[in-house]
Amino acid sequence: MSENIFPSWPDSAPQLIEVAAGRAPADTVIRQGIWVNVHTREQLPGHDIAIKAGRIAYVGPDASYCTGPDTQIIEANGRYMIPGLCDAHMHIESGMLTPAEFARAVIPHGTTSMFTDPHEIANVLGLDGVRYMHDEALMQPVNIFTQMPSCAPSAPGLETTGYEISAEDVAEAMNWPGIIGLGEMMNFPGVANADPKMLAEIAATQRAGKTVGGHYASPDLGPDFAAYVAGGPADDHEGTCEADAIARVRQGMRSMMRLGSAWYDVESQITAVTEKGLDPRNFILCTDDCHSGTLVNDGHMNRVVRHAIACGCDPVIALQMATINTATHFGLEREIGSITPGRRADVILTSDLSELPIEVVIARGQIVAESGSIKVDCPHYDWHASARGTVHLGHELTAKDFELAAPEGANAVTANVIGVVENQAPTKALQAELPVVDGLVEGSGDVCQIALVERHRATGGVTNAFVSGFGYSGKMAMASTVAHDSHHMIVVGTDRAQMALAANRLAQVGGGITIYRDGQELALIELPIAGLMSDSPATEVAAKAQVMVEAMQACGCTLNNAYMQHSLLALVVIPELRISDLGLVDVRTFQKIPVIEPAQ
Repeated sequence: MSENIFPSWPDSAPQLIEVAAGRAPADTVIRQGIWVNVHTREQLPGHDIAIKAGRIAYVGPDASYCTGPDTQIIEANGRYMIPGLCDAHMHIESGMLTPAEFARAVIPHGTTSMFTDPHEIANVLGLDGVRYMHDEALMQPVNIFTQMPSCAPSAPGLETTGYEISAEDVAEAMNWPGIIGLGEMMNFPGVANADPKMLAEIAATQRAGKTVGGHYASPDLGPDFAAYVAGGPADDHEGTCEADAIARVRQGMRSMMRLGSAWYDVESQITAVTEKGLDPRNFILCTDDCHSGTLVNDGHMNRVVRHAIACGCDPVIALQMATINTATHFGLEREIGSITPGRRADVILTSDLSELPIEVVIARGQIVAESGSIKVDCPHYDWHASARGTVHLGHELTAKDFELAAPEGANAVTANVIGVVENQAPTKALQAELPVVDGLVEGSGDVCQIALVERHRATGGVTNAFVSGFGYSGKMAMASTVAHDSHHMIVVGTDRAQMALAANRLAQVGGGITIYRDGQELALIELPIAGLMSDSPATEVAAKAQVMVEAMQACGCTLNNAYMQHSLLALVVIPELRISDLGLVDVRTFQKIPVIEPAQ
């Protein structure tokens, strides 16, 4: 592994001092810009930045005294000089890209630091998968810090993963060079009930002096929430309303407000700052999940900051939420997050603080992107063969595998149905009266079938249930091996034969997403690495994703970012109703419930 371990401030200090004192020339000087100081919330015109060994040596009105004949000059020309943007909580796998290709996609948008939780690949490949992600992350020209996944499975006893992460795994990973803390602690009932395994993972992280990521996906702010906070998680990104944000910061947590491809949780929470006047230093912006189409067409953290400003947040406060607040939270305030001496020279030049055009991106002192074009290489890790070919169905599926038998003699049944909610992670627990035809329960109207197909151990298992909200019509099916968090295969369809075609196709290509209608494949995104990621460029994956979106629309779906909803239907830690390889799960009670309600 060619680790790109960046030299520390202490190792670089002698050089920085020589430049700052005027005894040696800077490598680079950014000249005459408006210094946006996120420590003081000031905008200071007419400033220079002197850089040595990838770090900032001096910021002040005139760096000519430490400029030599070989110093690279970057003219700011009166533009704003802001810190590189930080994404405080995200999953690289959601972009369907490897760390190298994800970095390549987001660097032109001004993201220079990412705090990533690879718990998707952990569910498929275990600690080896985390190591592959960690190692490729360290090869990149920007800062990718890895959080050790905490919950694989995310809800023990309610799903079966490809691998399980143990407290011993967590303790081992805390010694790796790029591990910054523990990934989101999704098993909030486990923490609230003092589960020994969850507490051991938290303890190993805290004893290593690192940050424990939170995930409290419940509206209940009573004793369970209090117990969760007492257990140690330091932040939370699952808030959806102002009261959620306030409750978290009052208890000493950081409120992470997310704008991803399908999560729109900033507008409803940022009023805690813009209207209630709470101290903004405990609020952080993040994306959580962004697919490749969003990254290519709309942006990354620059999109989130623009959105926060559009929601009424002061531009410099919004920048703090995407720079220094994040750095402080992870104990990196002396390393990243501001344009001040000693810090990594991660700087963006922009001509407008509100619209935030990303004109020049500098990371570790080198220009990495200009005018939307990347200027550096993002090296690829040599992925082990075990990371490919991870779809094991046991046998070729047929329409019969997707049948759901009705009780003897029934003409109609009451079914528990997963209700998709547009732009939100939670689902609704619905009930619907469904017809019985030839002894089989059939979908009706907006209710169609959903199946979870086991793909890790070749058991041949298929769990069948019902879902509503997609609006599909005609004979169609959509299948995906991206199925948070256990990443089996989710198939949603109106026709069992199409469902079998789609599932078998993904087994054939080693994972990905496909859509069938009337026996024809309308779209295919191959994700050969763990069935989660492609090592192709983001532009190629985004183009295939666009075909997928159009195919979903052709099948009657009008939901915004419906694919994200599809991929989360097995996420058994977010209410209300989900599907797993073990059955239908009511996440309000963490109990399995029947698909068909017993006759009264």
